[in-house]
Amino acid sequence: MTRFTESDERLALRASVQALGRKYGHGYYLDLARSGGHTTEVWQEAGALGYLSVNVPAEYGGGGGGIGDLAAVCEELAAAGVPLLLMVVSPAICATVIARFGTDEQKNALLPRFATADLKMAFAITEPDAGSNSHNITTTARRDGTDWVLTGRKVYISAVDQADAVLVVGRLEDARTGRLKPALFVVPTGTPGFTYRPIPMDLIATDRQFEVVLDGVRVPGDALVGSEDAALQQLFAGLNPERIMVASFYTGMARLALEKAAEYARTRTVWKVPIGAHQGIAHPLAQAKVEVELARLMTQKAAALYDAGDDLAAGEAANMAKYAAAEAANHAVDQAVQTHGGNGLASEYGLGAMIGAARAARIAPVSREMVLNFVAQHSLGLPKSY
Repeated sequence: MTRFTESDERLALRASVQALGRKYGHGYYLDLARSGGHTTEVWQEAGALGYLSVNVPAEYGGGGGGIGDLAAVCEELAAAGVPLLLMVVSPAICATVIARFGTDEQKNALLPRFATADLKMAFAITEPDAGSNSHNITTTARRDGTDWVLTGRKVYISAVDQADAVLVVGRLEDARTGRLKPALFVVPTGTPGFTYRPIPMDLIATDRQFEVVLDGVRVPGDALVGSEDAALQQLFAGLNPERIMVASFYTGMARLALEKAAEYARTRTVWKVPIGAHQGIAHPLAQAKVEVELARLMTQKAAALYDAGDDLAAGEAANMAKYAAAEAANHAVDQAVQTHGGNGLASEYGLGAMIGAARAARIAPVSREMVLNFVAQHSLGLPKSY
């Protein structure tokens, strides 16, 4: 049988993760989200089975796979109705950056804990006055003896309340030029001066958003990840996996919405035949299915390029995958709601809760406009307007 590029091992991984997700299901997730709970049980079981560390190097106890394997796990859990947004941040961004750029001491201390899913890390880059322009980041780090002292404010930082530490993007002074340059620091959430508060959101999700304040937070010298001069490279090493994982998160959500819609369209009869027999219902769902599968293909391409070490090509594909997945998810969820009619907004069916979540895909972690800017400039060679 001819098929696309995924290996037997990857397909088996998908099937196993799907079975785990189905054991809990979308109703379980929504009950937790509406009550303010967390998907701790799913995280712990997935971690014990090694699903959350498939990308951690084998010498540190992980699966030794790539971001494509982790993205498959993320997609299948979302498709089963138990999306884990923290997967995008902790094993994908933070573990990847530390595995690629961390010191030997950092790798030995942190990667085995990622491998057992015992360690959860958040990622803090967005600031109130920076937004998409990371050059405007004002969180600073200054030397004080052998320590670093961090001061700044971050917003829309996911799942800080569940994290043991945060990978903070700050800036420090370049001794040669006097200019500020980016740097990444591992900051335990219990460090004095580190505080956070939830940002009220009209979203139904178990992983919530927070404002983080760093008020003279003192961390040891070895909290700096890797070299002072490699932070920009480190940052992009984490952002490409982030986009790949977000694309997987939303293609999984889109698959769930289409599954719900197709089942309803097959069984709901208003006149003589199920409503799915009418082209006004069938064609929009079929179109959404095409869009989801195209987004999945681009996501797999981006992951394959990243895992092959082609960061430049992976950056282009990862941005395209994220864009395509966001659009596909919005179309799929919207059409699923329309297929259900009034039931599309009834809590029983769980689709209304997906509307806001899907809409967020067009905004975060990078807006659709910034993706189009990237493609225009880097893929088409058009001039920059900002």
